Amino acid sequence: MKPRSATPDDAKLILKLYDLRREPVMRKARDFVNQFFPQSADEFLRLAQAWGSDENAYVRQVVSYWDMAASLVLRGALHEELFLDSAGEMVFTFAKLHPFLAEIRERMGVAEFLRNIETLLNRSVSGRAKLKATLERVRVISEMRKKMAKG
Repeated sequence: MKPRSATPDDAKLILKLYDLRREPVMRKARDFVNQFFPQSADEFLRLAQAWGSDENAYVRQVVSYWDMAASLVLRGALHEELFLDSAGEMVFTFAKLHPFLAEIRERMGVAEFLRNIETLLNRSVSGRAKLKATLERVRVISEMRKKMAKG
């Protein structure tokens, strides 16, 4: 079966998803998550379990947003390649948690945590390539951050 072409409705939904990212609280949440580079499942879980904190709310908002967007693609509501063309932030967020994902899921007791993103990225050649490249980018950034922290 030939994959469907992107439609004007796909473009409208992409633009709507982009517009939602500009909402003031979401922008703060994204700024925080983009700077958060957990080095272990423990570090992520401390934040994920810090109920009532802004940081906890920010992480929940961003990861649930991206997992919801991935679900739209997986369910056929949004063209996959069109979405992946502009989903670098989603891949970056996922890549930072990827090394600890199995442990996070186990310890949280939530086997489906980020499953839509994972499924989306692993089901196409372009998704796997984006994830591989972003995992390397995150590794390099994490190493640079460690060196800077040591002075």
